Amino acid sequence: MKFGIIKERKNPPDRRVVFTPQELLRLQQEYPQAVLKVESSDIRVFNDEEYSQLGIEVTTDVSDCDVFFGVKEIPVDYLIPNKKYFFFSHTIKKQAHNRKLLQAVLEKNIELYDHETIVDANNKRLIGFGRYAGIVGAYNGFRAFGIKYELFNLPKAETLHSQADLIERLRRPMLPNIKIVLTGHGKVGMGAKEMLDAMKIKQVSVEDFLNKVYTQPVYTQIDILDYNKRKDGQVSDKLDFYKNPQEYTSDFERFSKVADIFIAGHFHGNGAPDILTREMLNAPDCKIKVVADISCDVDGPIACTTKASTIADPFFGYLPSENKEVPYTHPGSIMVMSVDNLPCELPKDASEGFGEMFMQHVIPAFFNGDKDGILQRAKITENGKLTPRFAYLQDYVDGK
Repeated sequence: MKFGIIKERKNPPDRRVVFTPQELLRLQQEYPQAVLKVESSDIRVFNDEEYSQLGIEVTTDVSDCDVFFGVKEIPVDYLIPNKKYFFFSHTIKKQAHNRKLLQAVLEKNIELYDHETIVDANNKRLIGFGRYAGIVGAYNGFRAFGIKYELFNLPKAETLHSQADLIERLRRPMLPNIKIVLTGHGKVGMGAKEMLDAMKIKQVSVEDFLNKVYTQPVYTQIDILDYNKRKDGQVSDKLDFYKNPQEYTSDFERFSKVADIFIAGHFHGNGAPDILTREMLNAPDCKIKVVADISCDVDGPIACTTKASTIADPFFGYLPSENKEVPYTHPGSIMVMSVDNLPCELPKDASEGFGEMFMQHVIPAFFNGDKDGILQRAKITENGKLTPRFAYLQDYVDGK
C-alpha cells in the first residue's frame, strides 16, 4: 500500500503535518510493506530535507499513492479520483461553505475519512489537535490580560518554538490576585489546565472559588453540572443533562460575578443551553474582562464570541451594552480571543502529538484487516455514495 503525505494548500497556510519525519520513519520500520511518499512543500514546519535525510522519498508527484494524509480541507481541483483521503473536511456538521467539497468527493468516487470521525467503539474521538488548542488558547488568554491592563507583553505563540517556550514566557509575569474559570475536561480543557498548572496557579474547589478571597491568582475547572442547572430545581446527573438538555438553564452567572478570566474549553452539544449570555455580561456585577474562547462556537453559547478571530489579529472587544464588536481598547469592552485554528501556532508540537495518535490508532487498521472497525466507522463516502453512518448528510449534499 502506498501512503502519501500531501502538501497543505488551504489559505491561510497551515504548517502542520499528519506525520513528522521521525514518525514516518517509525511507520516504515514497523510496516516495511508500506511505501511512503511526501509531497514537496515550502510551508511545512518540517522541511523536505528532514524527510529525505531519513530515506523517505520527497517528490512533486504523489498521484500513484493509494491513501493520502492531510490536515485541512483540500481544494476541489487537487482531489484525485478513486483514492482514499484523510483530512479535516469540516462537513459532518453540514458546514455550508464546504458543501461543494463533499459533492466533489462523491463525484470523484473518493473514500473520505475525516479525522473527526475516527472514533472507538464507544464513539470517543481518537485523533485530534484539541490538547494543543487548549495549550495555545490558555497562553493567548494571559497574553490578552497582559495587553488589556498594560501589565506585560507576551510574544505571539507562533513566534515561539514549543509548549516549553510558552510556559517559560508565562512564568515571568507577576499576576495579580485574579480568578480564572476554566470549562471542559476533554482534550481542550486539559490542555489549558496543563498551562495553568505549569504556571503554578493554585487550583481551588468551586465552592472556595465562589466564596473565598485570595491574595494570589487561582483557578477552578468546572464541569457541565457546575454551570448548568435543571429549571425545576431538581438534583440531576450528567446522563440526565445529556438526555434532556432542554430542561436545563445556565448557572454560569455565579462564576461571571467573581471570575476575571474565562477560558472556554468545553464541548457544547446541540440543544444545550447558552453558557455566558449577553445579560450576564451586561450585568453591573459581571467581573469578567477577558474571554479566551477556545471552543469558538460563533453566535453560540458564549455571547461575546461574535466571530472567529485570526492568528494575525487574535483579539477584539465586545461591548455588552450594545451587543457589538468594538476595539479591545474600549474602556467598557470585554477582551475576546476566539481564534479557531489555535494549534497552527504550535505546528511542531501539534504535528508530533497528532502523528503519535495516528500511528497508534489508525495505521494498524490498514494491516490487521481493520479488526477494531476504526476505518469502517470513520468512512464517510464509498463508491460515490455516503456510507449508512453518514447518510444524514444527504440533504446537505443535495443542497437542501
